[in-house]
Amino acid sequence: MDGKFILDREIKLQAMDWGRLGWVSSPVHNGAAQLAIIVGDLNPGDGHSFHKHPDQEEVMCVVSGKVEQWIDKEKRILGAGDSAFIPPGVVHASFNAGDTDARVMAIFSPCVGQGFEMVDMAGESPWRSLRG
Repeated sequence: MDGKFILDREIKLQAMDWGRLGWVSSPVHNGAAQLAIIVGDLNPGDGHSFHKHPDQEEVMCVVSGKVEQWIDKEKRILGAGDSAFIPPGVVHASFNAGDTDARVMAIFSPCVGQGFEMVDMAGESPWRSLRG
């Protein structure tokens, strides 16, 4: 397989309830076999609520802004350049902790399906009550 340049201006962002999401790497987007990578913009006050990826590791990197990052029941405020490693099956969430958009990049391995699989946990205990 030949390499491919991915320019930020060419990433198609799609609207989500919490912001925007765009693909950098996946089997569908560039033929990647092992890495699924997305960028996301979290709206102020919004976030990607509690979920897990049963068979994938994830590294969540903050590109800009401030992010309230949860790994299991532990919370940290991360800034640009900070990251979090999430093992397979561990519940986690990312919320914008600032008053402007926060940009994050999430890296998943291995690829599952068209990139990653997700199981929503936001309505389950104890996750639904952690943010009070």
